[in-house]
Amino acid sequence: MFINGEWTAAVSGKEFEVTDPATGDVIGTMPDGSTADAEQAVEAAAAAFGSWSSTTAHHRADLLYKAWQLMTERAEDLAQLMTREQGKPLKASRAEVKYASDFLRYYAEEATRVRGEWLPSARPDQRFLSLRQPVGVVAAVTPWNYPISMLTRKMGPALAAGCTIVLKPAEATPLCAKAVYQVFIDAGVPGGVINMVTALDPKPIGEVFTSHPKVRKLTFTGSTAVGKKLAGAAAANLKRVSVELGGHAPFIVFPDADPVRAAKGAAALKFLNSGQACISPNRMYVHEDAAEAFVDTMTERVGRVKAGNGFDDGVGVGPLVNEAAVAKVAAQVDDAVAKGATAAVGGARLTEAPFDAGHFFAPTLLTGVDDSMTIYREETFGPVAPVITYSDVDQVLELANDTNYGLAAYVYSQNISTAMRAFEGLRFGIIGINDVNPTSAGAPFGGMGDSGLGREGGSEGIAEYLETKLGGFAL
Repeated sequence: MFINGEWTAAVSGKEFEVTDPATGDVIGTMPDGSTADAEQAVEAAAAAFGSWSSTTAHHRADLLYKAWQLMTERAEDLAQLMTREQGKPLKASRAEVKYASDFLRYYAEEATRVRGEWLPSARPDQRFLSLRQPVGVVAAVTPWNYPISMLTRKMGPALAAGCTIVLKPAEATPLCAKAVYQVFIDAGVPGGVINMVTALDPKPIGEVFTSHPKVRKLTFTGSTAVGKKLAGAAAANLKRVSVELGGHAPFIVFPDADPVRAAKGAAALKFLNSGQACISPNRMYVHEDAAEAFVDTMTERVGRVKAGNGFDDGVGVGPLVNEAAVAKVAAQVDDAVAKGATAAVGGARLTEAPFDAGHFFAPTLLTGVDDSMTIYREETFGPVAPVITYSDVDQVLELANDTNYGLAAYVYSQNISTAMRAFEGLRFGIIGINDVNPTSAGAPFGGMGDSGLGREGGSEGIAEYLETKLGGFAL
């Protein structure tokens, strides 16, 4: 772990193994931290906050810019490590490292844009001045599916704002977190400003993060169930909270859309990271007039997606994170088929060699999906594309909005009026209009409802780490 500027073992001396999800091989060990370690890390961050928060914005900007340069130089090593530890194809790992570094560069620039303002008063002898100042110690919990970019998406704005950090990375991908921390260390981050506690059991760490009086903000990316628990506990202690949670994204193909283009976009997005993405399309609503062309194109595209080890050439889908993930995907597919859906492509776990030692599920296309099936209601987090045919254009937005989630949605239409009405009518935080990549370091990312609170990225991202202070001056 990394506490107060030093790499250290857990207080207990315990460690846990980190494995390759494609092969099951042990690729490293990390300290198995506990409450005592988390408390030490919080105290270190609190002690460093005074000096770090008083540094100039330009100093913090220079440091983040240096971290961006180092991450760019080490991009290939980081991508190789990510594929080894998380399993995604190497091409996708390289893209993620680039995306991760974008947050460092963006927030290096955003650090110098934090401003206050003079406000008018009704009294002639009074002036108001508002300032934006860092909230304090930030506790961050990050997921395994994007083990590098989800760190920089939190660390970049937090450090730019002048906050100090304690990170608990996902237990499945702590080696990536360690490598990212080494980037910041080599960039010159002072001791105590960034701290990291690793643990096989995240619960004791989360309890410290939500209860320790010196933690002033919690930021979490992960499942809705865990996010609700952490947010509730943190809010009970009046901590600032931002959480980016699950999704159940609709993908709507209107009758005026180009169904072939839509299917190509859907296939590219659905199997990104083996479907293990919160913005992955989970419900593909295709108008009956476009269904045949859409399904034909999807069948051909999905049939060409190659599963395998992320280091192998041509692989488009790597392993799922663990056995529980495979079991969940299999259960949803089996339920859908039993209730009348058809597995036009795939539909089963991959068990033969070379897949037998890893956690693989075949890239799958389901047709004939309806609202009686579990996959229609629950997030899959796996490489399964469910197609739902509809006939009533006026009803499709209502169907798409029929979920407690509200993270991402996608619309394909060649009519600007149709697209605009869908953009305005869908209750989701991110809408891709003929676009399957509506994300950027400079754009706000976040959802509504059970998909979370707050935004990451863009100017909204740094605002999550700032408090407003007002001064009233009598003349």
